[in-house]
Amino acid sequence: MRRKHRRLHSEADLDITAFMNLMIVLVPVLLLNMVFAHTRVLELNFPNSDGSVAEQEESLQLQVMILDAELVVADNKGAVIKAIPKTDAGHDFGLLSDVMQSIKARLPEKDDITIMAKKDTTYQTLVSVMDTVRSFEAVVAGSVVDAELFPEISIADAPELAGASGQLIGQGSQ
Repeated sequence: MRRKHRRLHSEADLDITAFMNLMIVLVPVLLLNMVFAHTRVLELNFPNSDGSVAEQEESLQLQVMILDAELVVADNKGAVIKAIPKTDAGHDFGLLSDVMQSIKARLPEKDDITIMAKKDTTYQTLVSVMDTVRSFEAVVAGSVVDAELFPEISIADAPELAGASGQLIGQGSQ
């Protein structure tokens, strides 16, 4: 008579230690990299054409025009506050920041500004002007903070130049 020998079948254990080590390292690295992928969104105000003309003319509206050869800081009455010529390195954003700081010192309650760009203005130039007129770095109590200048930014098209005189179309000499 034959004896029946039962063979014991043991199931193989899964060794997941290498996978767990990978997860322990990978999860914190991915969580740290999420901070660098953060994007910032600015709210922009576009000029509306249905507003009352008398109300718009009555209030002072600051404008920064991005032209090929210069940055022009002006108001809606046609008066040029400061023309900042373009240097060899490009537009002088440091001088623009100084002009914005002096205007903010004279008009502390003013929060809005219009940036007028030409159609061929580069994206980087537009963003640099927006960052410059929105805030500046100031030292308060030994630490560097962003001080607010004109956070409410509107965007419009820059007016065309008329002939060799360089006077802006639509800007009268008042």
